[in-house]
Order: sequence, then structure tokens, then C-alpha cells
Amino acid sequence: MSAQSIGARAARQLANTTKTPPQWRGATPRWLVQMIPWAPVEAGVYRVNQALDEKFDVKCSPAEGEDLPVAFNDYEPNPREYVLASCTTTIAVQTRISDLFRSPMDQVKEQLTLAIEKIKERQETEILYNKDYGLLNNVDPEMRIKTRRGAPTPDDLDELIATVWKEPAFFLAHPRAIAAFGRECTRRGVPPPTVSLFGSQFLTWRGLPLVPSDKVPVADGKSKVLLLRVGDKRQGVVGLYQPGLTGEQSPGLSVRFMGINRNAIASYLISLYCSLAVQTPDALAVLEDVEVGKYHDYPDTYK
Repeated sequence: MSAQSIGARAARQLANTTKTPPQWRGATPRWLVQMIPWAPVEAGVYRVNQALDEKFDVKCSPAEGEDLPVAFNDYEPNPREYVLASCTTTIAVQTRISDLFRSPMDQVKEQLTLAIEKIKERQETEILYNKDYGLLNNVDPEMRIKTRRGAPTPDDLDELIATVWKEPAFFLAHPRAIAAFGRECTRRGVPPPTVSLFGSQFLTWRGLPLVPSDKVPVADGKSKVLLLRVGDKRQGVVGLYQPGLTGEQSPGLSVRFMGINRNAIASYLISLYCSLAVQTPDALAVLEDVEVGKYHDYPDTYK
């Protein structure tokens, strides 16, 4: 049978296909990085000076002629210093590829965009797990508490707030832990309010947002919930970065062209310099042994 019209396959040869940039399913909003205030660091080193908690003499309403106490504040002789760590990689692009296949999207730009996304994801992972400055490795033993019955209840989060009671900023938890907390609130008839941040809705408790991050560990059905006080003025958790980098793309992130080798391959260096400081031990607490797999069976009966 002869064709009555041009076929779809043939027609597509003359049509322009609308394409998207490469989509990476591992990208997350990285709200933790956005919630922490970031401070520039000179020469890549940040020192946290601590005042010693010693007896300090003060007299209230001294009698006339009474000798006034003599006091002074001494400092920690060996304060902790944070040296900025680096997350680094290189991208290689064959110049023939970037020259020929550059429309409608620049191959170099797309490669760099994906690499930067992955480095920033690694940055958030390091903020939690880094052996030197990671949050989970810098919780004071006195600031670690456990759940009462496994699942995260309002009572547990209240206890966490009582631990970081001086101007706490936000909770940090795995999405499954937040869902488990929501179930416990629903069972008690106290659904948590929500707040809009960064164009998204967050559950809150006692006015503090529960910020989700899939970087918070979940193992054997158990997770953790952290509570942070942030900011330099509040003696809280502060992110650190190196300003004024060559090829700076954003605070602490730089991209540099490394040249073209004899095989006509262009190389680019991507570096992110960052660290994190917990200025005082009471700025960070963690709720441990949070069970995320408990569900309530409601009776299907009506009065």
C-alpha cells in the first residue's frame, strides 16, 4: 500500500527537538548549607578563643569604704584552630567535542555545572561527617540525649530544646525521621505548624523549623535529630570559607582553567574550601536512637 502522507519518522528529521540540560537525580536543596551563617576566614585559619570558666568575684551594693574585689578573665591557653579543608576535582573536555557540539548547550559549561553540584553535595556531607569539623563528630558528650521510647515524640524534641535552650535556630533530621515525628504528633492530636522557607514548607516544633537532609544517617531503622544554635554573635555554629579566590564562582568555590595538553584535552580545576566551627559546646545537641519505622494502627471503627 502506498503512503498517503509523510510519516512521523521522516518528519522528525526536519524538526527541532527541545532538550533539557543534564538532570542529576542526586541533587538536593542543601538547606543545611543555607541555614548556617558563613564567615570569611583570613589565611585559611579560624581560631576559637575560649574564656575559662573560673571563679569571678563580684559584690553587689558594697558598703561605703569596703574594698572592691579584684578579678580578671583568663583565656584557654591552647584554643582550637580550624584549618579550611578542600573538596577538589578536575574536569577534562576534548576540545574537538566542545568546539563541534556546543549548540544549543555549551559542553564545558554543562560539565562544570554538574561537577559543581556534586562538589556542593559533598560539602554538605562533610559538614556532617568530617572527622575534624563535622557536626556529628563535635557533639559534646553532655549534649547527647536518647529518645524515651524510640520514635521521636514531642517530648523528645522538647528535651532537645531544653538542652540547647539559648536561642536555638533549627532542627536537622533525615526526612524519614521528620515523617516519624509527624506521625507521633498526629497520634497525639497536635499536628505541627508549618513555615515557608526558601519557597518550601517546613514542619516546625515550638517555632523551630525541622530542616530535612538525606545526609543525616539512617542505619538499622534508627537515625538522629540535631538541634543547632547558629551565628557568631550567638556563640553558635558558624560555617567558614576563604574569600577572594582566583576564579571565584561563589563563596569559597573557584574554577580555574588548567590548560590544554598535547592530546587537545582542556582541563579545569574546581576547588571548594570550607570548614565549620562550633564556638561553644552548648550550641549543638543530638537526639540519638531515633526509630523511623514505627507506625500506628488506628482502629477502623465509628461510633
